[in-house]
Amino acid sequence: MALNLSDTAELSSIRDWVRWGASRFTEAGLFFGHGTDNAFDESLALVLHALHLDHSLPPDFLDAHITASEREQVLAYLRERIETHVPAAYITHEAHFAGLTFYVNENVLVPRSPIAELIEAEFSPWLAPGDDLEILDLCTGSGCIAIACAHYLPHARVDASDISPLALDVARVNVERHQVEDQLHLFRSDVFDELPHRQYDLIVSNPPYVSEEEMLGLPEEFRHEPALGLEAGADGMDIVAHILCQGGAYLKPGGIMIVEVGDSMGHLMERYPQVPFMWLEFERGGHGVFLLTAEQLNEYQDIFLEECDS
Repeated sequence: MALNLSDTAELSSIRDWVRWGASRFTEAGLFFGHGTDNAFDESLALVLHALHLDHSLPPDFLDAHITASEREQVLAYLRERIETHVPAAYITHEAHFAGLTFYVNENVLVPRSPIAELIEAEFSPWLAPGDDLEILDLCTGSGCIAIACAHYLPHARVDASDISPLALDVARVNVERHQVEDQLHLFRSDVFDELPHRQYDLIVSNPPYVSEEEMLGLPEEFRHEPALGLEAGADGMDIVAHILCQGGAYLKPGGIMIVEVGDSMGHLMERYPQVPFMWLEFERGGHGVFLLTAEQLNEYQDIFLEECDS
């Protein structure tokens, strides 16, 4: 689909451009699931970014007119979204998570985990937010989960790891942006393998969990995300199995583990039918996030080890 300025002669206000962009996105059959879930919000994000505005814009300002040079930049963003199927967050290099803004590029997944809701609630009722908590975020990517933990739990000490040096470069940008250098430490590690051995009150992770078959059917937008952050073996559970196998040794007594597996929750329960995963519910939507206690991880350690060794 070719978009030209001549097609937009009748568009004058921000509202006009947002509506027109949403119509073109729907017409082009784009997929939405990287920070927005519909054509209107995706168009709004791109139009506002092109105009150097944010979502705090008063609603009346949507009727403001835009200049000729601004029209060209808005059109360029909308055109790129349609022609490349690149998610809007990679075009703007900006994503929102737990009420915070993060720098992103195509070396990290676009933040979108429902774990944000748990962080904003300070992991109540499982953790006491006033305590000097120790938290580990595995497969941190952009650092959004770890940084949000540091933000909402300012007394916590947070470690975060990722196997990808490129992802850690992005995480460092965000650590500096949110000024949590004294509270948060980054490690390059394949899950636990290169981490210093210490015990935590909370291990949290949004690891790769997409199966080989599911990878083949993902919309084109996902092809712009790093496969390393998505795919994890035949059933998508290879990294999760690694986390379960070693996690108990890294939790304090009374500690908890929270891991997202999304639509692969069925695969997880098939692997471990004996394990009583607690599946968490979310007011703002989302699913496939389980909680296990340190005691449960130790109780079912033999099962986890057997699966890792098979």
